Amino acid sequence: MTPVLVINSGSSSFKYQLLDMDTERTLASGLVERIGEPIGVARHTVYATPASTGSATGGGAGANGDVVGTPTFLDATRTRELPIPDHTAGFAVMLDAFASHGPSLAETPPVAVGHRVVHGGARFFEPTLITPLVEINIDELSVLAPLHNPANLAGIVAARTAFPDVPHVAVFDTAFHQTLSPAAYTYAIDTEVAASHRIRRYGFHGTSHKFVSEAAAAFLGRPLGELKQIVFHLGNGASVTAIDGGRSIDTSMGFTPLEGLVMGTRSGDIDPAVLFQLERRAGMSVDDLDDLLNKRSGLLGLAGSNDLRDIRAAIQRGEPRAILAFEVYVHRLRAYAGAYMAQLGGADVISFTAGVGENAPGVRAGALETLGFAGVEIDHERNESAERGIRVISTDASAVTVLVVPTDEELEIARQTLSVARP
Repeated sequence: MTPVLVINSGSSSFKYQLLDMDTERTLASGLVERIGEPIGVARHTVYATPASTGSATGGGAGANGDVVGTPTFLDATRTRELPIPDHTAGFAVMLDAFASHGPSLAETPPVAVGHRVVHGGARFFEPTLITPLVEINIDELSVLAPLHNPANLAGIVAARTAFPDVPHVAVFDTAFHQTLSPAAYTYAIDTEVAASHRIRRYGFHGTSHKFVSEAAAAFLGRPLGELKQIVFHLGNGASVTAIDGGRSIDTSMGFTPLEGLVMGTRSGDIDPAVLFQLERRAGMSVDDLDDLLNKRSGLLGLAGSNDLRDIRAAIQRGEPRAILAFEVYVHRLRAYAGAYMAQLGGADVISFTAGVGENAPGVRAGALETLGFAGVEIDHERNESAERGIRVISTDASAVTVLVVPTDEELEIARQTLSVARP
C-alpha cells in the first residue's frame, strides 16, 4: 500500500482524503469546518476496499480508463462537534478520527502529503516539494489570492507539524495554465502597469482540467498528444479550457477566478466601465463592487438562487427571471465553445465535468446546441441517461466526441504529489 494524504485547506475549514496510490482508491475522507468558531464540526468517513465489497462505484477515470473515485461506504460518517480554535487543533482532531475509526495511520502512515494551493503566480508551473522558501513564496503570492493562499498556507503549516517526517508537496491550481502563450495571457493595458502589479491571465481549476483531459484520452484509447480538447468545468465556480495535445492554450478565468463564464455567484465577463458607473452614480466602494461581482451576481443575482435545481424548478413554473438566467448562462457557454473551437482549429473532444457539468443534461445540450456546423451531435437519450461515471453523450456519427467525465481533483493532486515524492 502507498498511502498519500491530500489536504485542501480553507480559511475556516479543510477537507482531507487518504488514497492508496497502488490502486488509486480512496481509503478515508473528511471535513473539519467552523475552525475558530465556538463549536467546530469534524466529519470522517472510511470507505470499503474492493477486497471487502467486490466492487466500487462512481468517480473519475484512472490512467487505464477504469472507473475510480467515490467508493462504496464501509462505515457511516462519524461526526463530532467540539471547539477547534485553529488549523493545528483541526489536524489533531483529524488524527484522532483516523486513530479511532481507521484506517490506522500508525500502521500505514502516508508516504507524502499533497496540498492544493490556489495561486502559484508565474513562479510555480509543476508540483513542488514544500520547503521554508516555498512557504515564503506562497505567502508572498497572497497578494494575488488574498482569500485563498493564506488559508492554503495555514493548512500546510499545520500539516507539516502533524506529519514532520514525510515530504509535503504543493499542487497549484494555476500551474496547468503556465503553457499559455503571451498572446493568450496578456491583457491590453499599459505594459509597465501590468508588469509592476503582475497583472495577466493566470487561469484556475487547472488540476481538474488536467485530470479530465487525460482521463478523456485514456477512456478513448487515444494519445493525449494528438487530441484537441475543450473541457467545461461547471460547478458553483465555472471555467472552460482549450487544450491542445495536453497543453492549455486558452482558459476563461483570468487574473482572478471572476472572469469568464456565468457562475453560481460570480458575474464572469463584464464591461469594466460598469464598475466606474456604479462607483460614480451609485456611490459603491471597491469593497462593495467586489462583494457584488463575487458574491451577489451570476445565477444568484439573476435568478435569486445559485442552485440550478432551484432554477430548473422555477423555469417549470414559468418564472421569467429563472428563464432569463438559464438563457444567459447557456449563451456564455456557447460563446466560449465557439471561440475555443476557433482557437484550436477544431476539436476532437468536448468534456463536461464538476457538479453542474456532470448532472445537468439541459446545460450540456444547450451549450452545444448551435455547434452542428462543426459536426457536434448530441445523442439526447445518452445525454439524459442517469448512468454514472465517464461516458459518451454524442452520437456515433458526431465528428466531435462529447463526454461526461467526473473529475477527481484529489486523485490528481495525489498523483502529482507522488510524482515528486515517490519513496
